[in-house]
Amino acid sequence: MAKRILVIDDDEDILTILDIIFKEEGYETILYQTGVSTAQIKVLHPDLILLDVRINGFEKTGTEICLDIKNELELKKVPVLLLSAEFDVAALALNSGANGYMNKPFDVNKLLTKVKEFLT
Repeated sequence: MAKRILVIDDDEDILTILDIIFKEEGYETILYQTGVSTAQIKVLHPDLILLDVRINGFEKTGTEICLDIKNELELKKVPVLLLSAEFDVAALALNSGANGYMNKPFDVNKLLTKVKEFLT
C-alpha cells in the first residue's frame, strides 16, 4: 500500500509539481490549496504532512495548524515538514513541533530524500 503524503500549500504550481514528483516515486498524494482542520486530517490518515507556513485565505497559519496536529493524540506521531520562504523557518519549525523543514525554493532531490527518511 502506497504511503500517503498530505500537501497543504496555497501555491497551485507547487501542488502540481509535488503531485507529479511524489506519484512518480510511488506515493499517494492528497493536495489542499487551503488549510485543513485536524478533524479532516484524521479522516485522511496521512503518513506525512508537508505544510506551507503562510496559507492565504485560511484563518490559521501553517505553524498554528502544525501545533494543532501535534496536540492531537491520534496525529502527534505523523511527521510534519514545514515548507516556507520565511527567513526563520528553522525556528518556526522548532516552535510549532514540526519534525523538519525545507526552505522555498527547495531542491526537489533534497525534498525527496527528506520525505523518504520519514516514510521508510
